Amino acid sequence: MPPREDAVLSTMQDVPLLISRILTHGSTIHGSSQVITWTGDGEPHRRSFAEVGERAAQLAHALREDLGIRDDDRVATLAWNNAEHVEAYFAIPSMGAVLHTLNLRLPAEQLVWIVNHAADRVIIANGSLLPLLAPLLPHLKTVEHIVVTGPGDRSLLADTGIVRVHEYEELIAGKPTAYDWPELDERRAAAMCYTSGTTGDPKGVVYSHRSIYLHSMQVNMTQSMGLTDQDTSLIVVPQFHVNAWGLPHATFMTGVNMLMPDRFLQPAPLAEMIEGIRPTHAAAVPTIWQGLLTELTARPRDVSTLTQVTIGGSACPPSLMRAFDELGMRVCHAWGMTETSPLGTVARPPAAAIGTDEEFAYRLTQGRFPAGVEARLTGPGGEHLPWDGESAGELEVRGPWIAGAYYNGPDAEPLRPADKFSEDGWLKTGDVGTISPDGFLTLTDRAKDVIKSGGEWISSVDLENALMSHPDVAEAAVVAVPDDKWGERPLATVVLKEGATADFASLRTFLLEEGKIAKWQLPERWTIIEAVPKTSVGKFDKKVLRRQYAEGELDVTRL
Repeated sequence: MPPREDAVLSTMQDVPLLISRILTHGSTIHGSSQVITWTGDGEPHRRSFAEVGERAAQLAHALREDLGIRDDDRVATLAWNNAEHVEAYFAIPSMGAVLHTLNLRLPAEQLVWIVNHAADRVIIANGSLLPLLAPLLPHLKTVEHIVVTGPGDRSLLADTGIVRVHEYEELIAGKPTAYDWPELDERRAAAMCYTSGTTGDPKGVVYSHRSIYLHSMQVNMTQSMGLTDQDTSLIVVPQFHVNAWGLPHATFMTGVNMLMPDRFLQPAPLAEMIEGIRPTHAAAVPTIWQGLLTELTARPRDVSTLTQVTIGGSACPPSLMRAFDELGMRVCHAWGMTETSPLGTVARPPAAAIGTDEEFAYRLTQGRFPAGVEARLTGPGGEHLPWDGESAGELEVRGPWIAGAYYNGPDAEPLRPADKFSEDGWLKTGDVGTISPDGFLTLTDRAKDVIKSGGEWISSVDLENALMSHPDVAEAAVVAVPDDKWGERPLATVVLKEGATADFASLRTFLLEEGKIAKWQLPERWTIIEAVPKTSVGKFDKKVLRRQYAEGELDVTRL
């Protein structure tokens, strides 16, 4: 809304909040900080922030002068977490184009749809991912150039005849190491990610320079991740997943060293890089940390420097949090989603709770809302519910780094479906939970995963956390299945640890002990599975379990 003609205006300079300013600041003020890329051969590759700044400028020149990229053109990346990907993170939006990170774990048909919908002109791809990319090329309507980084079989692209193929290092070689970054409108598109597309086509979320800049500031605040230039952050969360939770931009803003695992995401190499590089912080989804815990239990390592672990994407089981506490790693819960950039809440207990029995309870919540995120709970009739820690409803949020619409293609108006956005513009998250009077969010379920049994709600998350606290259980997922009497009842799918002897009856008894679960909430249907299906970003994929049950693919025991 423009100011009134007689409004009193400030005397502050109107300097746009741009990613190029984060790049310039990080590569000069924090020029000696490093991006450390794990190579798998014992000797990581190190590149200073100053070098990243120079190479980002070279990449921008190459994209503009050699590949013809202009303002607002989409440049995609199909890449692991590494230094070249960081260079693309800064070069592409800083020059006025739009960074589009492609989720390399999506099915081929979804990747094709996303690239065509975004109208990507260039794809910067890791050589190790060419077997994934090459079969897609005949179906990509707008892609003109492939830029390849790192080792890989280039012959897979030789016979396509569809696009021009470039070597990343050859493309940027000899280009100027400085670039006259343009003064853009801070509201311009800077980057885009697509949701995982669990229902219907994936949805495009477009981040602005302003939203990324403000989000980066929030990530660095003490009540969020609170990192400084004395820290090294192991960024396991993929760069294709909500901009790696904003960490590449935030770390460049404050000079935090980045430890990038590239494609070495298995528990053993992660343990090796923690012991060898000695990061102080790490961020990833719970499944990564569950695998790392198993590795450290079997083969102990010196991981004493890693004192802060940020877990998001899905709820961290209390048993996992306690296990990491015993290793000296303090787990900090966070909540967010693609549409929230993603930082929505961080579970830093209030000062009054530190050192008391309440502290752990606060840590188990999804966390407290920062100043940049407004929140409300909406009941089934559209009524707004109180923040009393008891009234459960769907979480809605708004703020300067919260999406207000979805991308609808190059020539279409933004998409605002009624099931995703309220009439007054708030984002409907699809998460169900409560909010305490002091602003701490506790999620009880996804709206689509709540089990509606006999007119009462059963939280699948509560059941899963209780099951995973059993010493014989490695993973557990609970889904709603049809029931003639109650409408829906919980089905417990359990992954047992190697050598475990627990049976379903003993697990039911365990759930009843000490009031973990009310008797009426206990599952009657049980099955053992080898692994819980995961989405492309490591979350439990419950729609697969529901389908397997409906099609009779699970060996279900009824107690």
